Amino acid sequence: MSDGSSGEGAGGAAPSRRKDARRNKEALLDAAAAVFVTSGVDAPVRDIAAAAGVGVGTIYRHFPTRADLIIAVYRHQVDACAEAGPALLAGGATPHAALGEWVALFVDFLVTKHGLAAVLHSDEAGFDALHAYFLDRLVPVCDQLLEAARAAGEIRSDIDAYALMRGVGNLCIGAESDPRYDARRLVELLVAGLRSPRRPLTGR
Repeated sequence: MSDGSSGEGAGGAAPSRRKDARRNKEALLDAAAAVFVTSGVDAPVRDIAAAAGVGVGTIYRHFPTRADLIIAVYRHQVDACAEAGPALLAGGATPHAALGEWVALFVDFLVTKHGLAAVLHSDEAGFDALHAYFLDRLVPVCDQLLEAARAAGEIRSDIDAYALMRGVGNLCIGAESDPRYDARRLVELLVAGLRSPRRPLTGR
């Protein structure tokens, strides 16, 4: 006669298996993102599999088409950028410092990952959905950081999250193909320029 312990064990194991599967999928997406940065979105699937330490079949099981993989990588990178905002705000020396660190991550995303979306231009509906996801996830995070810096009296009040992100995005255009252009430096100057006129640029 069963005492039900095996069922309880199976029930406890299921969340653990799901957590492991999620971690494995995230590791695969991180590996794919790294390969895309160095070799482009047309990189052979076998290279991605090798970087992830899995078989090619595992990638196709999760992502039947290359577009599926590209979309998943892009969304994964957006999620990572979004999740970094609250963590930086909680651990930053000041809200303005946290904002600067987050914007630097956002620049890295735009410069190194933006090309992931280019392949989706042939599927206008798919690209529109991805762009909407990008805005839905990142604009509120940027707004949270700006609001914290405003509440601390560190920055001026006449800038909103979308405008700032759009400005940063414009400064990053072409940065990946022109070694003479330092988009990160210009973005640092932009963030410094958000400082309230009543406060100094440094802590002095």
